[in-house]
Amino acid sequence: MTIAEPVRSGPLATLNPVSKLGAAMIVTAVLLVSIDPVSAGVALGLELVLLCFAAIPVRVLLVRTSPILIAAPLAGLTTVLYGRTSGSVHLHWWAIEVSDGSLQLGLATLLRVLAIGLPAVLLFVTIDPTDLADGLAQLLRLPARFVLGGLAGLRLVGLFVDDWRALTLARRARGVAESGALRRFLGQSFSLFVLSIRRGSKLATAMEARGFGASVARTWARPSVFRGRDWATLVVALAVAGTAAAVAIAVGSWNVLGS
Repeated sequence: MTIAEPVRSGPLATLNPVSKLGAAMIVTAVLLVSIDPVSAGVALGLELVLLCFAAIPVRVLLVRTSPILIAAPLAGLTTVLYGRTSGSVHLHWWAIEVSDGSLQLGLATLLRVLAIGLPAVLLFVTIDPTDLADGLAQLLRLPARFVLGGLAGLRLVGLFVDDWRALTLARRARGVAESGALRRFLGQSFSLFVLSIRRGSKLATAMEARGFGASVARTWARPSVFRGRDWATLVVALAVAGTAAAVAIAVGSWNVLGS
């Protein structure tokens, strides 16, 4: 299994993609309501406990969550340096002003990015795009044409790396790859853009010829079923979000939309 492939084993892999999507949205919705370190910290702690039972390989875990692990401290640091000033001021230099309020807001931002980003990444790392399309069309009743078109486009994303490598080798063989790095990148990006449009047009024509755009109700090769464990996943997400909000309200740190 490569890093780009979904994790096909473990408890998360057996869940319906719709339940994973719903669980991530439940936690995200609650954490977006309030900007406080308590609710985000409690949610993050509970998510880390649940992560111990996910059985996701450590290498996959680190690679997939690395953007979140990098972005969260940067977002927190930016908020500390340029956030809303309140309380005692500890540092003031030009546009930078560090105060009690900005420190608390920076900590809340750091924890909230982690609490929102980690479960979303870890839930989607186990989702197969075809299973997700089946669930969206069969369970959520989204238009089949839209779902299948999105699935086809998503399947082509993995070809970008191969196309970029092929373009690099082709341009090098023709002697046009020795220009400046920026000029080479812009030229090659435009070539990849043109190639993507041509491939997308051919794929759309092929799908239309095979009846993917028909207005009649279509059948599905694989039924998407919402089982008891999928409902349990939503209940767990509600419990995590509810506990985080309840603890924050109990200690008085619940701060709706940073008011």
